[in-house]
Amino acid sequence: MIARTHDLAAITALSIVFLAAPVQNITLSTAILAIIANLFGGITPDIDQPTAPFWRNLPVGKYFGRIFDHMLGGHRFLTHSILGVAIIGYLAYLLLSFLHPIMHSVNIDIVWWSFMIGILSHLVIDSFNKEGVPWLLPIPIKFGFPPVKAWRIATDTWAENWFVFPGLLIFDAVLYFQNYRLILHFLHGLIA
Repeated sequence: MIARTHDLAAITALSIVFLAAPVQNITLSTAILAIIANLFGGITPDIDQPTAPFWRNLPVGKYFGRIFDHMLGGHRFLTHSILGVAIIGYLAYLLLSFLHPIMHSVNIDIVWWSFMIGILSHLVIDSFNKEGVPWLLPIPIKFGFPPVKAWRIATDTWAENWFVFPGLLIFDAVLYFQNYRLILHFLHGLIA
């Protein structure tokens, strides 16, 4: 899937989790960093692809992208597995713990969970792709949904652009409309 689909899927997943288990007593700085971490998590598994938007937006990103591509076994390999999620999650928590003294008003647990939700949303949405995802690496089997590869979606095709992305937008609109009061209450708590 393309980056905008991953971004929207990450926000959708975060919204579902937030609405299912609302967070109490959250600071504005935590909420902002949680959303940024979620979006970053939504594209993180693609660090194994030299042409990913993450690398294109850095001045020398294409060189780092090539290095990471070779180190991580190529696209949709280690970073698209449960093992890769665990490794990335551990490293992200270490980084957040290291940075916590300079951002003392931020709840790093909420930020970390938001990041992890973004990563997992990436793997779930890529499971609908023709190539599938090697969830159980080192077992080299790629899983996809539906199980018949011919029924899955190719990246950046009409199915993604006219079905998946708009479908996520409609789902979010319905989700936010149905939970309007809860979201409004949460926003009032942030501003107050």
